[in-house]
Amino acid sequence: MRIAYLDCFSGMSGDMFLGALIDAGVPAKLFEDAVAALDIGARLEISRVSRAGITATKVDVFVHGEKELPREVFLEQQSRRKHEHEQDHAHDHDRGHKHAPEHVELREHNFSQSAHEGTRAGAPAPHEHESHAHSHGRGLKEIREIIGKADMDEGAKRTALAMFEALGRAEAKTHNNDIEKVHFHEVGAVDAMVDITCSAVGAHALGVDEFVCSPLNVGGGTVKCAHGVLPVPVPATVELLQGAPVYSSGIQVELVTPTGAAIVKTLVKRYASFPAMTIEKSGYGAGSRDFLGHANVVRLTIGESQPVLAQNTSQETIAVLEANLDDLNPQVFGYVVERLLEAGALDTFALPVQMKKNRPGMLLTVLAKPEDAARLTQIIFMETSTLGVRRREEQRQTLARKWITVGTRWGDVRLKIGSLNGTVTNYAPEYEDCKKIAAEHHVPLKSVMNEAMEAYLKAVRS
Repeated sequence: MRIAYLDCFSGMSGDMFLGALIDAGVPAKLFEDAVAALDIGARLEISRVSRAGITATKVDVFVHGEKELPREVFLEQQSRRKHEHEQDHAHDHDRGHKHAPEHVELREHNFSQSAHEGTRAGAPAPHEHESHAHSHGRGLKEIREIIGKADMDEGAKRTALAMFEALGRAEAKTHNNDIEKVHFHEVGAVDAMVDITCSAVGAHALGVDEFVCSPLNVGGGTVKCAHGVLPVPVPATVELLQGAPVYSSGIQVELVTPTGAAIVKTLVKRYASFPAMTIEKSGYGAGSRDFLGHANVVRLTIGESQPVLAQNTSQETIAVLEANLDDLNPQVFGYVVERLLEAGALDTFALPVQMKKNRPGMLLTVLAKPEDAARLTQIIFMETSTLGVRRREEQRQTLARKWITVGTRWGDVRLKIGSLNGTVTNYAPEYEDCKKIAAEHHVPLKSVMNEAMEAYLKAVRS
């Protein structure tokens, strides 16, 4: 199965994901065509940058000639503009000049709308583009219409809409609103529409069967928005990442944006550490900020998944011998099993089967090392009535094993200990040791076995 692994050690955002897709081989033209198909006045700029020594692809969205900025930078600019406006207003008031009340209200309203859950960077403030028809943000209905009429893959359209709807549900729940009535810039902003739509197009272009994601580094600190100061991750991101493993490395910046969280929620089916896989290619997508000593990138690794084997276990090839027996004296059968084990069989067992002519029979199965298979086959032919022995080779995985000896009131007993990754999973007293003690001391076999188990557990606890 072909899988893609998202390593979000520095968080996740839409532009970082696009950069990783391009770096991993998705043609940039696919994204350029998708942006053109949306017809919302945006364009892409793709460049190569370095983040703490890692070369990565950076994707910037330009809207009306202005480049997107990190959420914090954009909000700082908006806050500064608001503060400057208030100062100018107070100064002019002192000089006897009055501003039109509706202009002040518009200015306040636009700050609120742009900062609400942090408009992604760079989209121009609505008051700077009064002709822009979406100064109050788009709703999901309008977004569905824009994507619906765009000339792009239908599967990518469905994925993009699923991302928008996930983000819309998170915003609606956060603000106790109906999803169809939500008008917010995180979804409505042009650059966010580009990020989400291109993410869907790129994800489909990869042609993978499954997206797997690491735990997400969400960052820390606070961000300013229209409702005041909010903790990182912001409420919408927290809502979107329910069920996902998250942590903070201590960096006091928002690392997972709501858009990035919506992409992860929609694409990712499971979360895990780096999966067992044969790596085909990888790509790095850069974030806008360049931290000292911390690579602000997301890594995307694509390849074929491999079966996961437990650590500290051994895998070996064994021979499996089988014979159907329907006319063998049961007394002889017991003798055959003993002979095979004495001759080196790893295990021997039998299952009752219904044979031809409705005769009851036994299926004899012998597990053996490949080098012992021929010798054991000869014993089966010599000691049983079968006319044929089937043979095949299989892979066997075994736990790490060891023997320990414990003391009982009647004598020492060996116990076989099985462990997985250093943790004991199975332990059992050796039957032959317990049988010998029981016979010599005329005590119940189960009493010997129980005391051996108690001795082992006592030694472990101490």
